[in-house]
Amino acid sequence: MSTSLSTSTRKSGRTQSPEQEIIRYISQFTPLSQGEIDEIVRNVKFKTFKKGTILLKEGQIAKLCYFVLKGCIRQYFLVDGEEKTTNFYTEGQPVTPYEGAFKRAPSKFYLACVEDTTVTTSTPEDQVAFFEKLPRLEAVSYLAMEEEMGKTQEQLTSFVLRSPEERYLYLLNTRPDLLDRVPQYQLASYLGVTAESLSRIRKRILKK
Repeated sequence: MSTSLSTSTRKSGRTQSPEQEIIRYISQFTPLSQGEIDEIVRNVKFKTFKKGTILLKEGQIAKLCYFVLKGCIRQYFLVDGEEKTTNFYTEGQPVTPYEGAFKRAPSKFYLACVEDTTVTTSTPEDQVAFFEKLPRLEAVSYLAMEEEMGKTQEQLTSFVLRSPEERYLYLLNTRPDLLDRVPQYQLASYLGVTAESLSRIRKRILKK
């Protein structure tokens, strides 16, 4: 369902307000009453970050969780001074730095905006208060989280078991928008290859 949020909005070219985006996303899981819509609009916090903004650094304790309404956030580690990309979060995906927001432990990774990005922001305390006001939506939240966890598990399995070219093809089939939105060196890092190797993979696939 998160994929449909991203795809339909980008393909249609429609510009919707952050409030409309979050209502449309939640409505994919369950019908909402006007009272619930009004309560969501009153309580959900929105923020837009410029491309290149670092939301979280290694060693910082995360205070916020995010949900991407528009844009792209990259997660990466610094290993011997080299960036190792481990995920891209796009429209319809939650970004929850669990160790910081919930355990108050220093982050082991960075979060940075690849594009101008609009998100919802919340603390764990905000989430508790929100579900106290709208308890029916707590089950919807769990459903969305389970969907994302399943996708993440499938992605990890794919990357462990497949060759670099197979990983690229998997990405082409499951998240083709990333190929146009993300710099090639970041995409290469995500796939576990050099930028030069990624270029050769793309050329081989185009010839087939």
